Amino acid sequence: MNKQQVRRSLIIVPTIALLVALAGSHNGQQVNGIPIFMICVGLAFLINWLAFIPAYRNQTEKYYDLTGTFTYISVTITALILSKNTDTRSVMLVALVMVWAIRLGTFLYRRIQQSGKDDRFDKIKPDFFRFLNAWGIQALWVTLTSAPAIIAITAMKRVDIGIFAIIGFIVWIIGFSIEVMADYQKSQFRKNPANQGKFIQTGLWSRSRHPNYFGEILLWVGVTIIAVSVLQGWQWVALISPVFVTLLLTRVSGVPMLEAKAEKKWGGQADYEAYKAETPVLVPKI
Repeated sequence: MNKQQVRRSLIIVPTIALLVALAGSHNGQQVNGIPIFMICVGLAFLINWLAFIPAYRNQTEKYYDLTGTFTYISVTITALILSKNTDTRSVMLVALVMVWAIRLGTFLYRRIQQSGKDDRFDKIKPDFFRFLNAWGIQALWVTLTSAPAIIAITAMKRVDIGIFAIIGFIVWIIGFSIEVMADYQKSQFRKNPANQGKFIQTGLWSRSRHPNYFGEILLWVGVTIIAVSVLQGWQWVALISPVFVTLLLTRVSGVPMLEAKAEKKWGGQADYEAYKAETPVLVPKI
């Protein structure tokens, strides 16, 4: 991004969040006339913008992912506390989001502590506006991905747990299990000195080149399925969650970046070219 694009993004990012907040607040509960969902979106941005201050002063990205985890937990708990007539669906959604956020956040934090840095931030940390934009994007990420959970928790409509909640929970379990197992397998692979300079192609990674991303997409599909029974009117904006996660991971920051990095490192090697030809990019082969 050039400077003009970055400054434009600084306006576009919170604008998108505001529009989603307005739509998701339709038929939602309020506190003193303010929609709870909108409060949660505002909290997400407040947390990340405040965290940016010491991060920029110290030129560090070490707490970026940890801040994301804290944001997910904060907005879901806030939604639950402020909402009236809390039901089983709400508690289930809070639990699922928290379990996922804590697991992934601690995993990413340990990884960056071991590596010492995150290469994605090397060029943007010194630039005030580019670095600030990264924290705003994280707040938008939290807003869009957690939208089904927060909207369902704060919805006026209450419905007993039914088949959609059960199906959604099963889908979440499958997605979460795939993500955890894929991350574990890759961590163990990297710890082995014999694998230095090699790429992983065993376990789940023999079925998909990015099984962790597939699991991530699947678990947010599960959260959305759990939420659908209570969505009304503009609250259906919650469906943006799995769409956003899929597009982000397959078109923007996930798969494209890692594929390019792998191509630069192993492209042209017979074993890697065979692995690419035989292994799907995302959806695991049966």
